[in-house]
Amino acid sequence: MAIAWGKILVLGLLFWLWGLAPSWAESLGDRLGRYPQWQDLPVLNAVQPGTDLIYPEWFTGTWQATSILLDQVAPLAPEVVTPGFAANEKLIGQPFSFRVKFQPQASFMVQPLTLPQAIAPQLPIVADRAFNGREIAQAYLGTEIVQRVEVDPQNPNRQLTILKGDRRLISTVTGRAQTAPKPDQFLSSELTQQQFQNAEQVYLNRVETTTDYQRIAPDKITANQVTAIYLSPNDPDFFKAQNKPVALYHYSLDLVKLAESMQG
Repeated sequence: MAIAWGKILVLGLLFWLWGLAPSWAESLGDRLGRYPQWQDLPVLNAVQPGTDLIYPEWFTGTWQATSILLDQVAPLAPEVVTPGFAANEKLIGQPFSFRVKFQPQASFMVQPLTLPQAIAPQLPIVADRAFNGREIAQAYLGTEIVQRVEVDPQNPNRQLTILKGDRRLISTVTGRAQTAPKPDQFLSSELTQQQFQNAEQVYLNRVETTTDYQRIAPDKITANQVTAIYLSPNDPDFFKAQNKPVALYHYSLDLVKLAESMQG
């Protein structure tokens, strides 16, 4: 069964929204406020091996998530357009639902200088990346297409999704930033290198995911999210685009905590 690259691309955009703190020339909120006038890559901290994105305590638990694509923009069209951009237009306004889980970090690489952090009384809250990745993949592609989702046990920033027909999506987070300007607000940004593989071709790109989460109630979180696609330096059109985004996708997210997590 053939799988459209554009549909897999949308999947790739969402994998790392679950799964960031430099001195910013612009705040994350300001960057989101400038959408769709994005002209360059964000300024992020390089990701260190073995580190993960740490969420506020109020993310803890299992949530029913609903993601809706509100609109999409191709800033450099018609000269440069990403695969599947036109086909993705049919997804605008269509809700996709899946579960996501956030939990205390069960294991981590311990460096001698970080031992005090390792024995801290309260473990940091992180995403269950394998669970979340599988749920999102199945929501977008179907359970018969998704064979498995794996996270590198030594590096939570590397994720492998294996699809029917020997198709693979390899995602590696390379940059992060985060801020919590208010007790009930959490903003994050992440840059991911993506590699799509099948028997005939390999497609590479870079994806920025910048999100503003707002806790509305103990059992509800909403978010405003933008993902931006940037060409890989080895893409034939790279010098036309350089570090300007070639596609922008604007999402709304709603998370409702499931009943079994209310005690968490």
